[in-house]
Amino acid sequence: MSHCSSRALTLLSSVFGACGLLLVGIAVSTDYWLYMEEGTVLPQNQTTEVKMALHAGLWRVCFFAGREKGRCVASEYFLEPEINLVTENTENILKTVRTATPFPMVSLFLVFTAFVISNIGHIRPQRTILAFVSGIFFILSGLSLVVGLVLYISSINDEVMNRPSSSEQYFHYRYGWSFAFAASSFLLKEGAGVMSVYLFTKRYAEEEMYRPHPAFYRPRLSDCSDYSGQFLQPESWRRGRSPSDISSDVSIQMTQNYPPAIKYPDHLHISTSPC
Repeated sequence: MSHCSSRALTLLSSVFGACGLLLVGIAVSTDYWLYMEEGTVLPQNQTTEVKMALHAGLWRVCFFAGREKGRCVASEYFLEPEINLVTENTENILKTVRTATPFPMVSLFLVFTAFVISNIGHIRPQRTILAFVSGIFFILSGLSLVVGLVLYISSINDEVMNRPSSSEQYFHYRYGWSFAFAASSFLLKEGAGVMSVYLFTKRYAEEEMYRPHPAFYRPRLSDCSDYSGQFLQPESWRRGRSPSDISSDVSIQMTQNYPPAIKYPDHLHISTSPC
């Protein structure tokens, strides 16, 4: 990364941030975080009969097999009496995973804020601090999301481990593509955050490199000449001569063209200059 230019870092951080925002937005708004299937094992020919199959997200539960096939309900209403869930453990899984819902939402808000600040910083690169702030927001967004994913996984694993084993019933679960999108978004947001912080350090180093050294602003070394400190002050390099300076030079030249009225001897000339 040390060989990447500022333009490359700007492009990569924007792409990573946009992809992370898009993926976490799709993950939060879709209902394919978890697939669960529950049924019985027929003892005659050892075949299985599906009693219930569903896919769940952060906001809805949709059934695609069993008595409730084709029905979708909001997550806070999945314990309705008319919904036929085979075991209590399945209901507990759907209930406990809701504890992880706030973290993806906070992550979505943080990554959106980071994306806006990052684009403002790219439009105005002279405001170096914006790259650092957007990088911090990207990293915080990724950390919030990974906390939510860990809670989501741990709540499911706890309920599955407490599930009673039976040879007549079976239970399968797997994570869906919405969960995969959320996990991929975590990697993209962390990458965008690291690149934004590195872009800040690179821009700050470039500003320090081209910033004039304070030694150039030293005062004039003596009062003997008006030009003794001219080349030590950068303002004099850019500033042109004022009309008063030009008129002073013209008056000096006119005085030199005419001989003095009274010329004193050299031995009577007394200098009061400190030089």
